[in-house]
Amino acid sequence: MPKRSNHQDRIIRNYYKNKDSIMIQRLGDLVSDLYLAEGKARERIWSRAAAAMEKLGVPAAQIQHLVDSDNPTLLANLLQQLLQKGAASPNPKPQG
Repeated sequence: MPKRSNHQDRIIRNYYKNKDSIMIQRLGDLVSDLYLAEGKARERIWSRAAAAMEKLGVPAAQIQHLVDSDNPTLLANLLQQLLQKGAASPNPKPQG
């Protein structure tokens, strides 16, 4: 396997450092898509939303309830809670 460059290592570190933010952003995009989707496309979006929620540590029972409900508003409410929880968590950013 070829050795990664310092630049590639930095990109990978930044991805994992910001993984929760990335998943929350993805979940927000999926909420918007769910409001517009119908049929099979809606099922695929719910599947992607379930995967994103799993990566964010949402309990499996809650994920299953949201998917079974097929209600994007409930998912939007969860997203709002995750955003508030993220804003409340201490994550000091260097000023510069």
